[in-house]
Amino acid sequence: MDFARKTLQINGFAMNVIDVGEGEPVLLVHGFPDTQSVWRHQIPALVAAGYRVIAPDTRGCGDSSLMPKVSDYHISHLIADLAALLDALKIDKVKLVGHDWGAVISWQFVMAHPDRVERYVALSVGHPSAYGGGGLEQKLKGYYVVLFQLRGFAEWLLKVGNWSCFRWFTGFAGEFPHWHKALSRPGRLTAGINYYRANLGLILPRKYPRVCVPVIGIYSDGDRFLTEGQMTSSAQYCDAGFRYRRIEGANHWMQLDAPEKVTPAILEALHST
Repeated sequence: MDFARKTLQINGFAMNVIDVGEGEPVLLVHGFPDTQSVWRHQIPALVAAGYRVIAPDTRGCGDSSLMPKVSDYHISHLIADLAALLDALKIDKVKLVGHDWGAVISWQFVMAHPDRVERYVALSVGHPSAYGGGGLEQKLKGYYVVLFQLRGFAEWLLKVGNWSCFRWFTGFAGEFPHWHKALSRPGRLTAGINYYRANLGLILPRKYPRVCVPVIGIYSDGDRFLTEGQMTSSAQYCDAGFRYRRIEGANHWMQLDAPEKVTPAILEALHST
């Protein structure tokens, strides 16, 4: 299904945004190596349920503008982009859903702007204190974060042999055509990896602010990059309540791999009181 898109000038770059439906606004934030298309199964269901759905391509991704420097992808800019997007759309408050890097950004956004989030649905990635303190198992699962710091080499490695290493790394053949189309364009793979380069410190244990909006954490048991513990232990950092949902038989990209399970779980999380 094709969705109406608009281009907005956000913090000095052109942001490609899906904005469809009417009703309460829901902001969907994608991760790496995705674009807004990662939500293609959820958007129609959310619109049918009476929501207005906003799904941007974050900076450097999809059809949004590339940014020239690694530092342009620092988490502070990514948080500011979401705030500026809501301002541009004249939206005061949203229900927020984030996956992968989108979840990382969204946790930080909730901590920085709690007045702009009615509730937060986190897919795959837990509170940054829970992730940073996730222990050896999480550090081993996140080995690629260190590998991605090797500028030029990481890009070469992922693309070598007709992207064979990228295929192995992601382990999701069904989505590869979408990723390949998006990331084969000049600068796009580097832009995605720059999220990791600009924010290496996020993998380290440190104390982050507590969250004062309701949070629903959704984790898939086939996730090869993240442990279940870094999601479930997020409860101790959520003062307005944390509820947990485990999706069985789905990989890291659960909204694509098992939409028949994940879409109802998101809708339930958004509807719940």
